[in-house]
Amino acid sequence: MTEQHPVELTLARVEIDAIDQEMVSLLARRQLVVQKVIAIKKIHELPALIPERVDEVINNAVRLAEHSGASPGLVRLLWTQMVDWFVQLEKRELRGGGD
Repeated sequence: MTEQHPVELTLARVEIDAIDQEMVSLLARRQLVVQKVIAIKKIHELPALIPERVDEVINNAVRLAEHSGASPGLVRLLWTQMVDWFVQLEKRELRGGGD
């Protein structure tokens, strides 16, 4: 049996799906830029983890959240996880392990 939902709920879900698509596209774009960063770090023999930069990236995102109406706590959580994932990717790539 198919469950019926209000039209407004269906429309909101379509909107969420479209936003998710945009977010995934942006993550893919960010990952491409991180690959450029990895190449630069290899050339200059820089470490994957630069704590000051990690703090800067997360704090910038939280500030943007505060000014845009997004939850700063949610943004801090998401950015912390995302940045950690990218740092781990950099570590693997910099020691030649790939993804």
